[in-house]
Amino acid sequence: VQLQASGGGLVQAGGSLRLSCAASGRTFGEKRMGWFRQAPGAQREYVASISRSGGSTYYADSVKGRFTISRDNAKNTMYLQMNNLKPEDTAVYYCAAHRNPYQAMDDANPSMYYNWGMGTQVTVSS
Repeated sequence: VQLQASGGGLVQAGGSLRLSCAASGRTFGEKRMGWFRQAPGAQREYVASISRSGGSTYYADSVKGRFTISRDNAKNTMYLQMNNLKPEDTAVYYCAAHRNPYQAMDDANPSMYYNWGMGTQVTVSS
């Protein structure tokens, strides 16, 4: 499956954005998925992950209560709704597929993911 993130942009602190991750191919619904972000000079950071059905979701503490991950398997698309954005949320956001399709396993570790899509830039001004 090939992945492409979109929906980034420039927003003021306190604003909202919704990112999309579009997948090609017919296996999207068979994969657990995740969002990561990377700020300049920083390591890639886990944001959120979701089970194959979308029934289970997981978040980094830094975004819990502000971001919501979801998916629509009929549309081969995953989303990240980001509310109450802060300047420290500024980064390039990436989506990727988890190597283990069946259960949450070391979800915050980027090496557990593959098929990284091209990222989308999110910039939050203060």
